[in-house]
Amino acid sequence: MSKLGQVVESVENYNKFVLDQVKRARTDEKFGRELLGRWNDIKAKIPVTRTPTGLPLPRLALPEIDEPGEIARCLFGEGLPGEFPYLNGAYREMYLEPVREVESFEKNKAVVAGVSPARGSKERPTRPPLQEEPTRLFSGLMLAEDTNERFHYLTRHQRTHRLSTAFDGPTLYGIDSDADGVFGKIGEGGVAIDTVEDMVRLYDGFDLGSPHFSASMTISGPAPIIMAMYIAAAKRRFGPKVVPKLRGTIQADIFKEVQAQNETIFPIEPSLRFLTDMVQFTTHEMPRWYPISISGYHIGEAGSTPVQQAAYTLSNGFAYVEMFAGRGIPVDQFGPRLSFFLDCGLDAEYIALARVSRRIWAIGMRDVFGAGSKAQLYKLHTQTSGRSLIAAEFKNNLTRTAAELVLAYMNATNSCHSNSADEPFTTPSEEWIRLAAHGQAILLEESGIFKHTMNMLSGSPGMKAVERAVEAAILDEFREIERLGGVLAAVEERYQRSQIQNAAHRYEQQIYDGTRPIIGLNRYRDGDGEIPDVKLARTPRSKQQLQVDRLSKFKKNNAEKAKRALDKLAEVVERAENCFPTLLEAAEVCSLGQITGRLQEVVGRFRPMV
Repeated sequence: MSKLGQVVESVENYNKFVLDQVKRARTDEKFGRELLGRWNDIKAKIPVTRTPTGLPLPRLALPEIDEPGEIARCLFGEGLPGEFPYLNGAYREMYLEPVREVESFEKNKAVVAGVSPARGSKERPTRPPLQEEPTRLFSGLMLAEDTNERFHYLTRHQRTHRLSTAFDGPTLYGIDSDADGVFGKIGEGGVAIDTVEDMVRLYDGFDLGSPHFSASMTISGPAPIIMAMYIAAAKRRFGPKVVPKLRGTIQADIFKEVQAQNETIFPIEPSLRFLTDMVQFTTHEMPRWYPISISGYHIGEAGSTPVQQAAYTLSNGFAYVEMFAGRGIPVDQFGPRLSFFLDCGLDAEYIALARVSRRIWAIGMRDVFGAGSKAQLYKLHTQTSGRSLIAAEFKNNLTRTAAELVLAYMNATNSCHSNSADEPFTTPSEEWIRLAAHGQAILLEESGIFKHTMNMLSGSPGMKAVERAVEAAILDEFREIERLGGVLAAVEERYQRSQIQNAAHRYEQQIYDGTRPIIGLNRYRDGDGEIPDVKLARTPRSKQQLQVDRLSKFKKNNAEKAKRALDKLAEVVERAENCFPTLLEAAEVCSLGQITGRLQEVVGRFRPMV
């Protein structure tokens, strides 16, 4: 039985354990009394906070139960937020405002009501320290300085700077901007990055070593090369001591590229080797960095069902864990540095998809891989569904995204990005990207849905029904992948890819025949469906030429150094040593395309499976 088969068995065994604990609590009086005493102690220690209107609320909402069996089902089957198996959240508190005790509210209620303290009084309403926002801001357009300007625009009202970067097509494929046939694609749909100098421009003005800054880079095929450029850029600005302080993540998910997105530039085995080299380096040298974001988002965007998205993401994650452990990296060192990325659409499964994924991951990591508590955490970034954005009557996309945000935060996502309503047409404009960010701010700061009480929307009978159905369906997908020989064997059989394609066809057919209602498209459509006048974001030819000229100058200035660095890199790869330290040296003097080309000479190019 493979590791994935063992995960299925461990989840089933854990579910049996929960049922055994429920039965024991109902038949063993001593055990039942202990559980009831623990439950009452938990409830007694929950702080009370106040809404702005003065309503007292518990900091943590628990079900109103006093029967030992149901208490056992809650504590063992779900866990409190921050407790195994983490169904209700990876951490004890998320999104909440700092504690406002009843007493402090009473003390300050006159001030809240607009009455000033008595003259001479030292009483002042204190503002507790604020937590890091879960909002992650996403951008990538034209050249590095243009994206940098957009980053500064987006973060001017943010306490913490959590930036996610989109790259243009040539960069995603490891191709230089001066390559034949790519000129018109420079800076389109993302930012053009060719050299370490571009990377310096991209994050200019941001303190890369600050605990309040993190960078996310949405790229997989050439991820180790881009990662090396990011480290090199940070060292240029802040010196070598900044490297252990760097926070963020890079996507680097090769499995999902082969399964769903196509941006693979080396054969699968060398791609996985280069990824593992990077993980080994960052695990040892960069304790705050997440070297891979195991991504279901693109699987979902390619057309999968929600269950397929979760199942393939989780199974890919377990395959990476097995691969990294096989390299000799301790699971409790790299495990806490793994992160996940899901989309959130409007299907019913999204009510509980991330909650169930978090539970399965925790059980599998603990019981199959022997991971400690920190490595059991399924740390999740969510992005609202791009596929759900519709060109027809596109302003409705604001409502779609708002509903998806509620679902994402109901699932206790660790960070979130909200898509812009105009994305069916173009790279988001400042107006619509601002509205997208404000959607999260309204939900988290203006509304009281999530900022007062944990578990505010969790645990309904409907949510529990979805949880049970989703878990069973995910385990069925695991069994099929296990039957095919595991994740890599299933990839080679094109299993995941074919299933995604079939699901995408069904989705489009449902829209066409009306069984999947899309408001403004196939239901309640108004008018003749003319495309609105939306200004398209395009990269001027002058900027594209500037990028080519800069690249030409960089290559000319570093010609001799680049040749030596590339020769050394090729030798290290041929000796099957960890190539990432040498890649760091090459990133200082070589372009992305030069490094990609030399590595392809050594290991070959990816050829799509047919």
